[in-house]
Parts: sequence; structure tokens; C-alpha cells
Amino acid sequence: MSGRAVTPSKNPVGLGDYDISSTGPIHLNDEPWVARLITYSISGRENQFRSRVRARDQKCVISGRVNNLIQLNMWPAFHATHAFPLECENIWCQFNYGRWITNMDDAVDISKIDSTQNGLLMDSSLHNLFDQYLFSINPDDGYKIISFFLDDMTIDGRILDPVCRDPTDPNRVSDDLLR
Repeated sequence: MSGRAVTPSKNPVGLGDYDISSTGPIHLNDEPWVARLITYSISGRENQFRSRVRARDQKCVISGRVNNLIQLNMWPAFHATHAFPLECENIWCQFNYGRWITNMDDAVDISKIDSTQNGLLMDSSLHNLFDQYLFSINPDDGYKIISFFLDDMTIDGRILDPVCRDPTDPNRVSDDLLR
């Protein structure tokens, strides 16, 4: 460890090995890393997922951007985003990630991937960045958003909007799926 801090700038970080530090806790897990891609379901489950995430969040929970067309039921540039990628249903089943969904006890494991507890409403550009793992949400550090890219969206250090993580709401996003 060099002890030298890399501060935010418009210059790209050079190739090399870096230590990441935080004033909050950093927890490692042994869960497999899975790629995220924007996918579209043809099963019909996606429509319910999208509607329920929109109803719960009603705005981008990352940036705070409000949907001014909500009264018209128009959602341009807002995406209901899966925290655990939809295209990795086989991994979801293999590692029993459905165990972290508590609002669908009667559902089979694979359909639990479309629970609101696996969803967040995001601005479409942030959805793309999330799918590329260019930022993350740390539920163990006050739901702080950590950016791994040139942060012209000014999301680094923001806190995930409470509307999607209310502990009294059975449809809140799962902390385990954010890890």
C-alpha cells in the first residue's frame, strides 16, 4: 500500500493495483460475480415487476430525479432495474438467491427474481452504468452509493433514497441482493 490517495479528477486512473478504503465497513463475500445485461422478458412477469417497482419508488432512487409525467403513467428514461441480473436466473437458482426474497413465500424460486425486493427504479443512463458495475450501493454503510467511474452524474457519496428501503415495507429492496 503506497498510502497515496487518488482524488476525484477528470483524468483517467492509470493501470495498476489499488487499495480501496472507506471510513465505513467493507464486507467481502464469496458469492459469484455475474455479468449484468439489459434484458427483456417475454414471460409477462417483467410487466408486473416494472409496475410494482414504479409504484413503490416513483423516482430514480439513485439520483433523486423525479418523473414529472407520472400522472400520465409515462415513464420515459426510467427503468425498473434488477439488483440481481435477470439474465442469470440459472445462477439465481443454483445458489438459492430466492432465499433473500421474503414477500413471495408461495412462489417458486425462479419467479422470485422478479420480486420488488430485487428491484430499483433508475434513470436509464444510471441503469446502464449499474449493469456495468460502474457504481454500487453499500447497505452496510448507510446505503451509500460508490462510483467507480468519472462521476459526471454526481452520484458518488449519495444515499439510496429511503422510498425503496423502508424497513416497514415488505416490498423494500433486499440488503442481501445489494451486497
